[in-house]
Amino acid sequence: MDWFENFWSVYSNLVLTLGTNSLLALSIYLTLSCGMLTMANAAFMGIGAYVSALVTMNLGLPYPAALAAGMAAPALMAFVMGKPTLRLSGVYLAMATLAFGEVVRIVILNAEGYTGGALGLNGIPQSTQWWHVAVALLAVVALLWRLRHSRVGRAFEAIKEDETAAGLMGIDVGAHKMLAFVLGAAIAGLAGTLNAHLTFFIGPNEYGFDRGVDILTMAVLGGINSLFGPVLGGVILAVLPEMLRGFKDFRLVVNGVILVLIVLFLPKGIWDPARFRGWFGRKGGAAV
Repeated sequence: MDWFENFWSVYSNLVLTLGTNSLLALSIYLTLSCGMLTMANAAFMGIGAYVSALVTMNLGLPYPAALAAGMAAPALMAFVMGKPTLRLSGVYLAMATLAFGEVVRIVILNAEGYTGGALGLNGIPQSTQWWHVAVALLAVVALLWRLRHSRVGRAFEAIKEDETAAGLMGIDVGAHKMLAFVLGAAIAGLAGTLNAHLTFFIGPNEYGFDRGVDILTMAVLGGINSLFGPVLGGVILAVLPEMLRGFKDFRLVVNGVILVLIVLFLPKGIWDPARFRGWFGRKGGAAV
């Protein structure tokens, strides 16, 4: 088992990052599955990270309390801001949630007494273990799978296809949008909590516009037509830069080219069940 110990000592943080990336991709999958393009997930991740870190560092509460606080705080914030914001749609909703993310970043920068300002927070207890990430990811996937195949999931799909028609069929569009937004914020907060107690340090620049674009890219890259797609996208976006280390200074360029090619030739994402069914269907027809 020496090889495994050596591997884990070098790549443990990367492996655990795969799990947190997958959680983040699933958090935005929820809003996308309800037809909403939101860009606040990075901010919700930051809220969860900072609140959970302050709970353990300043209040001395145990790790489970930090996990609960890290999920509850962004969920509550999403509920408060969702009331006026979710009346918007399309690019206007994206702009409003993007502005919210910038407000959160500026608040973190200016609340130096609590957040450390631009210097961030150091000395966060490294409480996150591999099984915490694994259990969290499995629990979230199970919850979203159950949700997807429930009446609520069907309502999400109806709203995504045609919001007006869904309302005429008796679906409470506003309540379902709020549910997707709040639940997505809680999942992003969970990812932030796990990450904060894994990396020992957090800073405001980790939860800005770039992270928000990364989260959206994960979901779109993997595909939002199934739960496996966002998870696959999160894994690819974490592993690809490591696999391209041999390109040295050109690593980010090659990484960007690969992502662009995938989006151009696979517009519905890498994991597209409809495309797979078409492939197997054609093969079956040829055999008959």
